[in-house]
Amino acid sequence: MRLFVFFDLPTNTKKERSAATRFRNHLINHGFFMMQYSIYSRVCRGEDGIEKYKKKVKSALPEYGNIRMMKVTEKQYAGMEILLGEMSTVEEMGQSQLLMF
Repeated sequence: MRLFVFFDLPTNTKKERSAATRFRNHLINHGFFMMQYSIYSRVCRGEDGIEKYKKKVKSALPEYGNIRMMKVTEKQYAGMEILLGEMSTVEEMGQSQLLMF
């Protein structure tokens, strides 16, 4: 399974930029990788893993902004179409990590 985090965070002031950076770093420090700007994803082991990382994301919410999470099965993820560009190196590594579970 994968957990996606989608966000739009304000960056008008120094305080807002700092909060946005802290949130992104929190995601990265917990194994999320950037798929696109403001879209991060992480491979999780089953429902327990999804719940664990949902709590970690919720623990670092900034004061303002718009943040959503969505869980996706590997079958659903495999059905994603890339319309322009190609899979990033990090995404390709994530595919191979699934074989290690």
